[in-house]
Formats: sequence, C-alpha cells, structure tokens
Amino acid sequence: MGRHFLKDTSGATAIEYALIAGLISLAIIVGARQTGNELRASYNNVADQVGTTNP
Repeated sequence: MGRHFLKDTSGATAIEYALIAGLISLAIIVGARQTGNELRASYNNVADQVGTTNP
C-alpha cells in the first residue's frame, strides 16, 4: 500500500505549477509595492515643488 503512494505522481505536476504560480505572484506583489513606494515619493516631490512656487 505504501509503495503505491510513493509511485503515484499524478498530483505532483499540479502542485509544482501551484508553487511556481505562487512564487510568481509573490514576485509581482513585491515589485508592485516597491514601484508604488517610488511613485508615491516622486508624486510627493512634485507636490512639494508645486507648493513652493510663487504665482
């Protein structure tokens, strides 16, 4: 009975694809957060520059 489960690899591919998809989504989330932080800093810089100009 135990040998049958060791030889059965039918779900292994699905699990591997799920792990790969999870890692890719994690990389996208981390990259998006970093990009968002940089974009926020850039917009804050522009807002500060506009706020200090004389009409």
